[in-house]
Amino acid sequence: MVTATSTSSTSAPVSGDAEAAARYLREVDSACVYHNASTRFTDGGQFLLGAEVGISTNRLHARGPMGAADLCTYKYVVRGQGQVRR
Repeated sequence: MVTATSTSSTSAPVSGDAEAAARYLREVDSACVYHNASTRFTDGGQFLLGAEVGISTNRLHARGPMGAADLCTYKYVVRGQGQVRR
């Protein structure tokens, strides 16, 4: 059993149960979720976004007139095989 708690930034289940881990990845409210990989990969450079200038745990940050694209947010799901960042 995996309890879906969240930091809103980066979360990772510790579970040998693949089905429980998949449910956690799907349901947890975090920007980046990992299974069998180090959470140290949460970095703008690692995601090929350029330099990391800040981290926001807010859901929506836009203000003023906006379209549907501005109401979207991202959730990065990373599945690994024990990778770590040195």
